[in-house]
Amino acid sequence: MEKLSLRDQLLDFNASYTRCIDSDSLESWPGFFASECHYRVTSAENDRDGHQAGLMYATSRAMLEDRISALRHANVYERQTYRHMVGLPHVVSCNANEAECETPFLVVRIVQSDETFLFVTGVYKDVFDLQSEKLQLKRRVVVCDSSRFDTLLAVPL
Repeated sequence: MEKLSLRDQLLDFNASYTRCIDSDSLESWPGFFASECHYRVTSAENDRDGHQAGLMYATSRAMLEDRISALRHANVYERQTYRHMVGLPHVVSCNANEAECETPFLVVRIVQSDETFLFVTGVYKDVFDLQSEKLQLKRRVVVCDSSRFDTLLAVPL
């Protein structure tokens, strides 16, 4: 099998990442990240102004695992599922160790009543580790176009 281009690897990565969330296989979600990583969900305004606070924030895979454990066993929220639509990744910069990319996304939310709502649009601002066998996220900042959410953000984006 021939080696995939970086763009093809990014496409495969984002397809697997969003499938994991959309199919409620959330226990696998932290595996997309390096052990030391940064994950944050924020608004475009906060990102533009350099604010580091986020609706979700983690600095390690262990923190992401804890988030999923709490989601499954401690938190009470309306049952919902997501469906991601992900655009083509744009490679901002790349060297032998890492690639910085931006990828637009759209997420719809399906609630218990089977109603579907546009939930959020935005861009993934990523830094990928290129030194391991498979792509892993060193950083994913989920920049949402709007600062308004119609519900508690429970499931990762």
